[in-house]
Amino acid sequence: MASTVPALPRGVFSPSAPPATHVWPPLDFALGALACCAACVFTNPLEVVKTRLQLQGELRARGSYQRHYRGVLQALWVVGRTDGLRGLQKGLSVGLIYQGLMNGVRLGSYSYCEASGLTQVHGGSLLSGAGAGALGAFIASPAYLVKTHLQAQAVEAIAVGHQHNHQGASSAFVTIYRREGVIGLWRGVNGAVPRVMVGSAAQLATFTSAKDWVSHSQWFSPNSWLTALIAAMISGVAVAITMTPFDVISTRLYNQPVDELHRGRLYQSFSDCLLKVCQTEGLWGLYKGMGPVFVRLAPHTVLSMMFWDVMRQKTLKDK
Repeated sequence: MASTVPALPRGVFSPSAPPATHVWPPLDFALGALACCAACVFTNPLEVVKTRLQLQGELRARGSYQRHYRGVLQALWVVGRTDGLRGLQKGLSVGLIYQGLMNGVRLGSYSYCEASGLTQVHGGSLLSGAGAGALGAFIASPAYLVKTHLQAQAVEAIAVGHQHNHQGASSAFVTIYRREGVIGLWRGVNGAVPRVMVGSAAQLATFTSAKDWVSHSQWFSPNSWLTALIAAMISGVAVAITMTPFDVISTRLYNQPVDELHRGRLYQSFSDCLLKVCQTEGLWGLYKGMGPVFVRLAPHTVLSMMFWDVMRQKTLKDK
């Protein structure tokens, strides 16, 4: 008999069925943050690889391009061989902060929209997901900035992109604040907000639709972990295709060096980065790292959604 996990509550992501009960939104904020942090521990090595792949080729126009990474598995092996197991978990501490803030706000805000009935109107689920994602991305932007800097750092033999050479997460926050002020901590947010808006809307919309479709197809029990797995895989494809170009631009805007006036040395804006990537690396340059984006999203979606659901169900039972 297949093992099962609690099914996602019908009211969590479905605009078609009125929810019977709700978790208090502030509590849902905490549960969502905890669930995504737990998933992050397992998927952070793929985030490191994704960041390196997306930065690779950035300096090609300057004639200093070297291709150290050729795919997900090869990149994992190269980083693990050169930097050790700790290298595969670079930026984990600040990654947990980012996941807690961004997804806590995102899922908590979506839960509030659901409890208010906003997701019941036509297109409400999609708009609520996008709005919740934008809010979470803005609040958590400083953590994503530092995470990107730390995950890009590597020994010279395998380094790609600009190297900020921070001593650690706390040192990075202090250095950026002293050099660029509070505004500097939100540098790159113009790339992060559309990235998370697109990803959040695509994830929240496709995960529910895919889960309902698999359940109605009666391939597996609605409560089977295989149903959630297939739904997450389908959702992961949709999110990877729609979000990867925004993810590439966001990563480069966050990681670029700045001049004495705190302006980016490589890119002036979101559109400038988009044009330069297409000009120097072609359209496919916008899809760098899509492999690890998808490979990371599928287990991250499954783990975070399952962790969140288990805690929500436990909370509702204890009421």
